[in-house]
Amino acid sequence: MSAGQEITGVSAVMVIDDHPLFCEALTMTLCSALGAEAVDSVNSLRDAVARLDNGAAPELILLDLNLPDVVGMDGLIRLKTAAPRIPVVVVSSLSDDRVIASALRAGASGFIPKDSPRDVLVGAVRAVLRGGTWTPEGFIPDSDADRRDDPLARLQDLTPQQMRILQLVCEGKLNKQIAYDLGIAETTVKAHISAILRKLGVQSRTQAVLIAQAVSFSSILQSQGPGR
Repeated sequence: MSAGQEITGVSAVMVIDDHPLFCEALTMTLCSALGAEAVDSVNSLRDAVARLDNGAAPELILLDLNLPDVVGMDGLIRLKTAAPRIPVVVVSSLSDDRVIASALRAGASGFIPKDSPRDVLVGAVRAVLRGGTWTPEGFIPDSDADRRDDPLARLQDLTPQQMRILQLVCEGKLNKQIAYDLGIAETTVKAHISAILRKLGVQSRTQAVLIAQAVSFSSILQSQGPGR
């Protein structure tokens, strides 16, 4: 955590969560305890990325990992690809050490369990705004976080457009369909897919899909040994 002037509040926050009551409670906390002037609540990752692409520039993003259009860490990776300079704090009911470690490797600046008391949430947000990283008390870091075959690290090398295309590939769409959905030429799609395969170090679309699936919660919990 960097030293400097104490951060007591935040002006603009984006909350990405599809539970209206939780969003309302979180907004009240951000406004009353942190003086947030604008809280933009979004219920899907797709809408959040669209707003960022259109110029939205919050000081902080609070992200739920369980969204209708997200699988595992996919949403966090896509979000950090779209807005690499904006700190993202995960606020989730999934607080297993392996999930927390994966979120940090995917670019999260903090991880707050949804059942945390208000003062914990406020303290976590202030720590992140000061440039630090916040994790729950008792969190044990993953000792294998730096292994070279980590799919999270490979996916982070993709550009925002390549992430969109990989998502559509995972949905089973063909190049022609992807080109139509994104409004680009089919040859451009082919070039992007070639780049995706090269960055992921794989030879086929099927292998690329397997890399993407490796960041799902089930894969994370199965592949990294027992949690706490």
